[in-house]
Amino acid sequence: MSMLPVRSSRCAALAALLLASLSLPGAAIGREMSDAAVEAKVGKPNVVILATGGTIAGAGADAANSATYQAAKVGVDKLIAAVPQMSAIANVRGEQVFQIASESFTDAQLVQLAKRVSQLVKQSDVDGVVITHGTDTLEETSLFLNLVVKTDKPIVVVGSMRPSTAISADGALNLLDAVAVAGSKEAVGKGVMVTMNDQIQSGRDATKRTNIVPSAFFSQWGSLGMVVEGKTYFFRSLDKRHGTSSEFDIDTIDALPLVAIVYGSGSMFPGAYKAAVDAGAKAIVNAGTGNGSVPGYLVDTLKDIRAKGTLIIRSSRVPDGFVLRNAEQPDDTYDWVVAHDLNPQKAKILAAVALTKTSDTKELQRIFWQY
Repeated sequence: MSMLPVRSSRCAALAALLLASLSLPGAAIGREMSDAAVEAKVGKPNVVILATGGTIAGAGADAANSATYQAAKVGVDKLIAAVPQMSAIANVRGEQVFQIASESFTDAQLVQLAKRVSQLVKQSDVDGVVITHGTDTLEETSLFLNLVVKTDKPIVVVGSMRPSTAISADGALNLLDAVAVAGSKEAVGKGVMVTMNDQIQSGRDATKRTNIVPSAFFSQWGSLGMVVEGKTYFFRSLDKRHGTSSEFDIDTIDALPLVAIVYGSGSMFPGAYKAAVDAGAKAIVNAGTGNGSVPGYLVDTLKDIRAKGTLIIRSSRVPDGFVLRNAEQPDDTYDWVVAHDLNPQKAKILAAVALTKTSDTKELQRIFWQY
């Protein structure tokens, strides 16, 4: 019986000691550190990484394999975990949208990806979006998003030329740079961007020019800027319509019409164009030689195809420059469209998007000049 008061007094003393400790300097420091951590998290931009696969998620059998590997093997959580430095510049979370090599992308997957991006950029707790992507069709996806996602928030498409298992793998730094750009206030309104090899390029312009080295992407009009040690430096902006200024909206697009490309060369034959029509193509991009040239022996074939309803768009297989209207061929007379400075694969994307609204050739030509 005499032990109960002793236990009670000890409990009371312990409670008093615990209460008193709340005002000790150490406890105050703990609270301050916690508050600082919260403030740091709140002060950083919120970036969502949408993973689709590609080389940036690839793995090789040996560290010396920089060109021989399997793409799309690493999931988004591991990609994020491999670059812990991202947490210093942004609050990052990831979603696995696809896990494929980018040559396997279809129009349906383009639409699905763009709709998810559109959903995210509408959220007040999302400041920017990064899409990890294989480099083979990265330029098509970048242009597509630039055309149809109506936002000024930064959208960055990023890939790598070497798998993460290779010596001098480029994916980790590219991803870190992409997050830096996606969270940058200076990147707002600049359209969809491609961030690779320290460069910030416009998704509208950037194209893959080599299949081996990290400096694979190039724009004939120059990069928008650079990323150096996590800081963005911009030197120009995209002058073509995009984002909120675009007349296209992925929220109203559920499918894309079929557009085919026929590659120009010597000794061509009409069967390739006719096969595209038979497959249901609504437009054919002629990836012509030089100034989007059409061989004399094919002119009647293309005139006949246009007369029966399929659109003809003259692009060029030449990497730089642009196709001049009514040069080489009388486009006004034949009711053809020129792709301006867009290469064949980009012209295919813009044509498909434009055809969701119109098939009038004058309107289509306007669109090719404005976008």
